[in-house]
Amino acid sequence: MYLQKSKWGRAKKSTYNGKAYDSKFEASYARELTMRQKAGEIQGFDTHVRLPLEVNGYHIADYYIDFVVHHNDGTIEYVETKGVSTAVWVLKFKILEAMTSGDPNISLTLVQQKRFRLRKIRKM
Repeated sequence: MYLQKSKWGRAKKSTYNGKAYDSKFEASYARELTMRQKAGEIQGFDTHVRLPLEVNGYHIADYYIDFVVHHNDGTIEYVETKGVSTAVWVLKFKILEAMTSGDPNISLTLVQQKRFRLRKIRKM
């Protein structure tokens, strides 16, 4: 496993299954998703997917979501693993939440490391 210091202090970059992750926590979540995929609970998942944040036709920024989980029923779950929240991240996440709120096939999940809390933003 490759480790490198992060700009966030305690987080160490890690690799799992040949892919680089921003923290051990994020890599461990990728391991969990891999096990769920092998067990047939999910179809699959993508990592570090670029999502353009656009409001009323204006490109505001790009958001790189940690995981896009493809469920067996055809729904999509955006999963963000978070250890440290910044003001910029909070703003981008709120824009993403607003953009996806009208789509019943998309859900957002925030997995916070410090509190080991799983928070479903919107149910499918």
